[in-house]
Amino acid sequence: MSRPAPRLVAVLGPTNTGKTHLAIERMLGHQSGMIGFPLRLLARENYDRIVKLRGARSVALITGEEKILPPNPSYFVCTAESMPLDRPVEFLAVDEIQLCADPERGHVFTARLLHARGLAETMFLGADTIKPLMRRLVPEAEFVTRPRFSTLAYTGHKKVTRLPPRSAVVAFTVADVFSLAELVRRQRGGTAVVLGALSPRARNAQVGMFQAGEVDYLVATDAIGMGLNMDLDHVAFARIAKFDGRGPRRLTQAELAQIAGRAGRHMSDGSFGTTAEQGPLDPEIVEALENHRFDPLSRLNWRNTRLRFETIPALLKSLDEPPSRPGLVQAREADDHRALQALARNGEVAALATNPAAVRLLWEVCQIPDFRKVMSDSHARLLAHCFVHLAGPAQLLPTDWIARQMGSLDRVDGDIDTLMARIAHIRTWTYITHRGDWVEGAAAWQERARGIEDRLSDALHDRITQRFVDRRSAFLARQLASEAELLASVSEAGEVRVEGAYVGRLDGFRFVPDAIDGIEVRRLMTAANRVLHAEVAARVRLLAADADDAFALDAEGMLRWRGGIVGRLLPGERMLRPRAEALVGDLVEGEARERVRRRLQAFLRAEIDRRLAPLFALRDLPLGNVARGLVFQLIDALGSLPAAEIAAVAAALDPADRTALSRLGVRFGTESIYLEPLLRPEAMRLRALLWAVRQGCPAPVLPPARQLRRAFEVDPSLPASFYAAIGMRMLDGLALRVDRLEQFAATARRLARKKRFATGTKLATMVGLDMPGLCRLLSALGYRAVVDTGEEAVVVGLRRRRRNPERPQPRPAAWGGAAFAKLRELKLA
Repeated sequence: MSRPAPRLVAVLGPTNTGKTHLAIERMLGHQSGMIGFPLRLLARENYDRIVKLRGARSVALITGEEKILPPNPSYFVCTAESMPLDRPVEFLAVDEIQLCADPERGHVFTARLLHARGLAETMFLGADTIKPLMRRLVPEAEFVTRPRFSTLAYTGHKKVTRLPPRSAVVAFTVADVFSLAELVRRQRGGTAVVLGALSPRARNAQVGMFQAGEVDYLVATDAIGMGLNMDLDHVAFARIAKFDGRGPRRLTQAELAQIAGRAGRHMSDGSFGTTAEQGPLDPEIVEALENHRFDPLSRLNWRNTRLRFETIPALLKSLDEPPSRPGLVQAREADDHRALQALARNGEVAALATNPAAVRLLWEVCQIPDFRKVMSDSHARLLAHCFVHLAGPAQLLPTDWIARQMGSLDRVDGDIDTLMARIAHIRTWTYITHRGDWVEGAAAWQERARGIEDRLSDALHDRITQRFVDRRSAFLARQLASEAELLASVSEAGEVRVEGAYVGRLDGFRFVPDAIDGIEVRRLMTAANRVLHAEVAARVRLLAADADDAFALDAEGMLRWRGGIVGRLLPGERMLRPRAEALVGDLVEGEARERVRRRLQAFLRAEIDRRLAPLFALRDLPLGNVARGLVFQLIDALGSLPAAEIAAVAAALDPADRTALSRLGVRFGTESIYLEPLLRPEAMRLRALLWAVRQGCPAPVLPPARQLRRAFEVDPSLPASFYAAIGMRMLDGLALRVDRLEQFAATARRLARKKRFATGTKLATMVGLDMPGLCRLLSALGYRAVVDTGEEAVVVGLRRRRRNPERPQPRPAAWGGAAFAKLRELKLA
């Protein structure tokens, strides 16, 4: 009985028509079959499907980087390039046959269209744009058109932040994908990312995260347009132009449809539109995409498959042979062709490729893929190295060399770009190790390469997820999208959680939300407020009854309770009596707010009284009227007064009152009268804060405690009243603490009285000044500095200047020309 004539069928139509499902059903209806896919990822996905139906013993997987070959498989699932066409099968199919027009890989699909056949049935699947050319090139084909299961509608332009959930944003450069993904993360909590440069494992992990609902958005290149099955509702184009290896070009309508068609699965309708900087689509493009009507392909890429291997020039010439049939055009140079041209110029390679077997081997080496897609010199060197070893006496790649190459890639540190580059390298080695005739112990090397790729892929997935997914924000966004009531709680530490996710904390009585990108806060706050009101009411009761040691006054004038800010200082009637304002937000109102304020006011008064206790102790002394008047002035001035301003009062003091004041730390100097205990750094900082509150400005930052013992340049933005309030005197642009000024002035008087010279550096060291600064300070105190530069040291003699109260005295020149030159030489000026 004669065998019926083989059937050749073209099943054409848009995306989501069930073409692949049909082909697999037809293949499994035959005793043997083979199907070629455009991507390793698709081949693996459908291999897994068929294994579930027929068992692992019946199915083989063959891609450039992966081979699973049971002893006698019935069905072969392959990438188009890896189909073992020398093996006869009853059924043969090629998916996405319209890729015959692809400038990079089209010649492979065209070769399958013209030459790959099943013994009983051949099926080509793809877009109907190829139909006219297929009818001409394969006249025996019968055509089946399948309609799309669901509709595809255009929804116009939307901002990225306004895209509906289950959307994919499509761009065509890694930089654009990353910037858009970052925007979606900030506004919507997170996104999956799909790039052509991702390994299948990393890409699957990202798609799986989207499919599982962990994120509601996907940002991708056109890698999603080829067979990735996802539950997408909307596709938004951020660009409609791409770089195709030679230059930028706009995508064709059919290419746009291939990508947009990912929206909507089976009977669920989908939509498409534009976003970001891409304007609305032209009406004719919209009409074509919605109705699946596109201009037919005008040519298919072709490359000669009858290659000549006598010599390298003969092989190159056969690759350049033009097509002889209409509708076919010479394919532009593919990666393997360019690699051959590069290696042909390598003298060592050319010397070995002198017979057909060696030339054929060289051509096989040139087909080692560079998954980085850059065809760099380093890849050409790798190919040359492989060929030299394979054409040498051992006819194998050296084991130690393979180990070094793989070992350098077995690292999971680095950023996203670094990991993608390593994955590209290891994928090349995965391809090499699947050539069992090139590598000794191929199975072990394949396992190692697969392990490295898996580790790198997992690390890459983690890096992408860490960068572009805020799991908490994404989770809360999904919860907010539901209608269910949200559950909230407050921990003892003040952490506020909604549905178990941390959303902020109670700082005192104010809710401080955590930065949650992409979350509509109103409903979140509604849920949080239900527990916050009860928690805050309990805190008010606790604060009102708490002891003073639970409170603190910080350097910025904020009142804290158990670490949280609950109030701040405002100006009062007097500098020593500022007011306390409660900072409790909207959660505390009415009487509760007033209870908080009163408690804070009581603490504030007690705190100032404690830290400035010596000042208030003066008030309670039994003093005469003159001394009492002096005490009031000291209290109003926060503890220090210029001696000249109250010289008459000081002279009129009763000796007993003067002694009583001295016992509490009041010092009567020639320059200032001051309360010595208030010159400690802690008291000075409180004095600075009280002055700032009174002035209604931020508290100035005082120098470190050690610097407060020395003179320093005043801040021109601060008035003299500030320095007086903290216990310092301003003298010719220099500030010096009043007690240190008294010590310095006493030394100056002694030198001037005895007409003695002192080592200038020692005198300057007393107040931490250089020699010019020392002269400024002495001049401000009414002394004239006489400088003498001897051979060993600079010495300063002092002479009291006569003061005419009616006329300001000009500042005397401190240095003569020769003296100044000597000082500079001694590095004292």
